[in-house]
Amino acid sequence: MPRDRSGRSLPRSLPLAACLAACLGMAVWFTGAAAADEAPAGNGGQPPLPALTMAIGEHVLRVELAVEPQQRYLGLGNRRTLADDAGMLFVYPEERPLTFTMRDTLLPLSIAYIDEALTILEIVDMDVGPGQLFPSAQPARYALEVNQGWFDARDIEPGARLELVDDGAGGKADGETNGAPDGTLR
Repeated sequence: MPRDRSGRSLPRSLPLAACLAACLGMAVWFTGAAAADEAPAGNGGQPPLPALTMAIGEHVLRVELAVEPQQRYLGLGNRRTLADDAGMLFVYPEERPLTFTMRDTLLPLSIAYIDEALTILEIVDMDVGPGQLFPSAQPARYALEVNQGWFDARDIEPGARLELVDDGAGGKADGETNGAPDGTLR
């Protein structure tokens, strides 16, 4: 069962495909949501984006959602810090070949290319420096950037699955509401 930083058990993961689709759809609509605390104001780069709690096995992380083209383009560029258990999930409308660069990126990162079913296809370390391209070996729907070495330190390899964690927000991104009187996702 996933645990938070203090070792407490977190609630079970939600039915992933339906919940993540609803959450990501809401994130597209609600780009003004409250920001993740992992990237405080003045950290450089784009303002913090709406975030969700996700897990890979027992390892929990808070991910900002880069859903819009401009959000994906800016990514973690010019950020000076990234919390240990934080990252950015790049969301694309469909699976396709993806290519990332470290343009304007100040932090060494690792990227996981992830398929429609939220299974990690490959993990690549990306060093700081211009002129580098990091293409996916096969089409992917998502890409998850974290601090370089995060996956290795946790023995996470291709084949592992990303899960949405119910962190008490009903699976919604920070600050998101959907207008349903009972607070359920539509």
